[in-house]
Amino acid sequence: MDEDNSSSTESHKGGSSALQLGPRKKALKSDPLISHGRHFGRTVFALCNYPSLLTSGVLRLEQLEDMSIEDFSAEERREHAVFETLLNSYPGLLERLKEGSEEELIHVGELIGKGAACARGEDTKSLKPVIIDWIAPAGEAVVPPLPRNSKISRGFNHPLTGRLLCPAELDWDDADTKQGLQSGELGVSGDQWPLFVYANEVFDPEDPWNGLLRSRLLVNAFRHIFTSPSSVDKEPKATRAGNARIHGMTTVTSASVAYVATQIRFALCSSSVFSRTDTVTDSETFYHSLLDLLEDPDERREVTELLLWWNRQIFPTSSAAKRPLKANSALSKIRQKRAALKDADGGSA
Repeated sequence: MDEDNSSSTESHKGGSSALQLGPRKKALKSDPLISHGRHFGRTVFALCNYPSLLTSGVLRLEQLEDMSIEDFSAEERREHAVFETLLNSYPGLLERLKEGSEEELIHVGELIGKGAACARGEDTKSLKPVIIDWIAPAGEAVVPPLPRNSKISRGFNHPLTGRLLCPAELDWDDADTKQGLQSGELGVSGDQWPLFVYANEVFDPEDPWNGLLRSRLLVNAFRHIFTSPSSVDKEPKATRAGNARIHGMTTVTSASVAYVATQIRFALCSSSVFSRTDTVTDSETFYHSLLDLLEDPDERREVTELLLWWNRQIFPTSSAAKRPLKANSALSKIRQKRAALKDADGGSA
């Protein structure tokens, strides 16, 4: 369930970033933009006010005729990058926005936003029961029980979900820490990443990249959402299925990993309503903080390795899952020699 509390008009007038959740809209008839919004939200930017994004984006295009993108703030540059990605992913969209009225622009934004919100709601609903199966000890009963269709006893209220949600830098086994988290006296912000984002739930403070975003729980949820629920317990196959196949998805994106992590975090918590104003779950801050890292140019090497790992888990036969050639391999030597010949012959070899 989603709860969006501010209108797109108010958000735009107030100067808020478009990269925040917008209003909840009534159901609209099927439109290709709705389908596109479903995939765009999952793989490019999930928590976005699309009418505001489009309105600001078109205006910024006009401003860029006399300005440089560097003249805008970092948040505005990021917002514009999302806007341009949206334009490039849907042929004819820019022309439709430029030629249409303001009402048409807002309508287009609402259609895309409807798709993104529906996908998010469906994923939230489908993960709610199955995540209990994934975290339960193999062959053992969960004590105390964790209902599949109720979240009241989740979060820091239960030892299983509490450990997984505990900020990686804290020690769940410490009695004072556990009590503080359970009572709420020890607040947790969205940029304090939970232990479940690390492989085997192990955090190394000396090497915080080690195992980051490589947990079994993340892979299970990614397969559940993007390939098919039945693929969770099976080896990935060469043929794509589910949402990935529908939208021609052959590579894992940074935003899709952040999206899945956000969905898991919400599934484990005790809150029943997904809301950007919920300071307890603080889902929007969590999602943004992951994207901040994954889109940081200074972290490019680590992110490249991370996405290679992910593609090998989800799309093992795609080119994105192939490791670079070894520097001293025969094939590498052949290609190096061919490149040198091309350079010597002016590119004609």
